[in-house]
Amino acid sequence: MTRGFLLGKFMPPHAGHVQLWEGASRLVDELTILVCWLPDDPIPGTLRMEWVNDLAPNARVVGFGEVVPQEPEESPDFWTVWRKIVKSVHPEPIDLLFAGERYGAELACHVGGRFVGLGGRIMEADRAGIGSVSATAIRTDPWRYRRWLPGPVRAFYSWTVCLHGVESTGKSTLAERLARHFDTVAAAEYGRIHCEVHGADCTREDLLLIGRAQQGLIEASKPWCNRLVITDTDALMTAAWSEMMISEIPDELLEFEKADLYLLLEPDVPWIDDGTRMYGGDERTRFHQIAAAILERSGVRFATVGGNWDQRFERSIQLIAQFLPHGPEYFPRSY
Repeated sequence: MTRGFLLGKFMPPHAGHVQLWEGASRLVDELTILVCWLPDDPIPGTLRMEWVNDLAPNARVVGFGEVVPQEPEESPDFWTVWRKIVKSVHPEPIDLLFAGERYGAELACHVGGRFVGLGGRIMEADRAGIGSVSATAIRTDPWRYRRWLPGPVRAFYSWTVCLHGVESTGKSTLAERLARHFDTVAAAEYGRIHCEVHGADCTREDLLLIGRAQQGLIEASKPWCNRLVITDTDALMTAAWSEMMISEIPDELLEFEKADLYLLLEPDVPWIDDGTRMYGGDERTRFHQIAAAILERSGVRFATVGGNWDQRFERSIQLIAQFLPHGPEYFPRSY
């Protein structure tokens, strides 16, 4: 039995870390990863443990979150403290100690094991390697390093823009158009699929399933996005449908995670009956009022979008660039 050990803050974990522990796992029978954190870290330590568990499913992942010296210069007892920490989480002898930086050689001298340096940061000349990126740089500008972000980390740094509005206001088409413009992904609408398969006479249980499924699609899209996930509806719009269809709004539909920005599409374009749409005429006006009131009630950030299809597209681009971080220059030009 060959045992390996490595530790780090992984704040956040990136491709260099994945390279480190996947390379290490090929050299040992059992790999232990110690995730370390302090209470005031910008990314919670328990969340980082979840990420590492997901990204290193074959390793034994343990955590340590007490306040202790972080550098030898901080305390003369630094190595005594860290020997005890490592011994507490890895009481067995360490055969190979892995690190992506040179500090691993000294750590191995104190806690045991033969040092194996894996990763681009060991060799200073290799600045293009997977391991050359730093977590500090990622925290400063995460999307500059998009290619090195694992799915869970990409999801953490992502923003969600939800198109909110009644039937026949162009949500689905606009969502796809915005996703192409921002070089990202759009979460499809589940409710329409549900009604096409099961019929449009929705019960309370149907509406709750639609809300849950829609949120699941949004969350599943985040690991694949580029800064933004565009979704053409979420549970708040399902809540508006619920009010129209069964004259009540289940609390659950108001409790899902909210988007960072809602674009409320005005019903100032023609209503087209495509065989599945239900609320035209005066009912359309009432439906829009309910949808708008739900945004107000929920206290979310939203802005209205109206006009013809091209005007809606241009206005949406402006609003997204205005409300989300880094300004218009942060985003690519339209195709």
